[in-house]
Amino acid sequence: MFPRDKKHEQTNNPLGVRKEMDIIVMPTAAEAELLTARIIADAINAKPFYKLGLATGRTMENVYAQLVKMNKAGKVDFSRVISFNLDEYVGLKGTAEKNKDSYRYFMNYHLFNHVNIDKRNTHVPNGFAPEDELEAAAAAYEEEMEDAGGVDMQLLGIGRSGHIGFNEPMSSFSSRTRVVTLTKTTFEQNSPLFKKPEDMPMRAMTMGVGTCLDAKRLLLLATHKEKANIVAAALEGPVTSMISATALQLHDNAVVVLDADAASKLKYRDEYAFQFANDPKWAAYQPARKSSGRKTKAK
Repeated sequence: MFPRDKKHEQTNNPLGVRKEMDIIVMPTAAEAELLTARIIADAINAKPFYKLGLATGRTMENVYAQLVKMNKAGKVDFSRVISFNLDEYVGLKGTAEKNKDSYRYFMNYHLFNHVNIDKRNTHVPNGFAPEDELEAAAAAYEEEMEDAGGVDMQLLGIGRSGHIGFNEPMSSFSSRTRVVTLTKTTFEQNSPLFKKPEDMPMRAMTMGVGTCLDAKRLLLLATHKEKANIVAAALEGPVTSMISATALQLHDNAVVVLDADAASKLKYRDEYAFQFANDPKWAAYQPARKSSGRKTKAK
């Protein structure tokens, strides 16, 4: 049995509990990825028995690379972390550990094989379950998270259609872990990652929007110009099931980290920058200020 805690227990996490969304814009993708990794590492260090929700995709690769470096340097300890991944394809051949297109393989390759995490405490939805057992596997995944005491922080990316996990347009905000059919937009975005694009499954098992919202904290990372329009719609547009990422507006402890390109369409970008620069909670995360190079004359 996993160590339990109360679902909304406040820990000594240095970032505390918020009542509004924090939107942080970093100059480059590399800086946004590093900041995201630092937030995760600091949360784990503050509460070693951390229940961490993880995500996959190209956006996350450098985040995990930074966490591996921190772990090797002794700056973060994964030994008591319990992880839950957002999603997994349904219909891949072979086993999750050996199929290079599976998200279990992705997580092992980019993170789990390189840090001191107990793989028995790492969880990915069982998209490899037999067809007649998929519904039960999805329900079991929800139970595993509940048995662990809930997810402390869920890491998220955002798809081109605005989905979090594989919660495609029209996903209910109360949805739970389930099997979904993917959209054409998602196929066009993800299929180039397959050796043979036609081998990409058209179904996946994903945490629901409601499952994500149950996490005590949400941490979304988005980078590059191709995400700018959907990021603006998700963060500043109306809350709608057509864009599942708009559900972050309903969460009382959400942090969004962007690079300048992904933030380029935000209407209130300057306001977010002002808040980030002046909120004491974020003081330790401020970018290093470059010296002007001017020399002051001695009096």
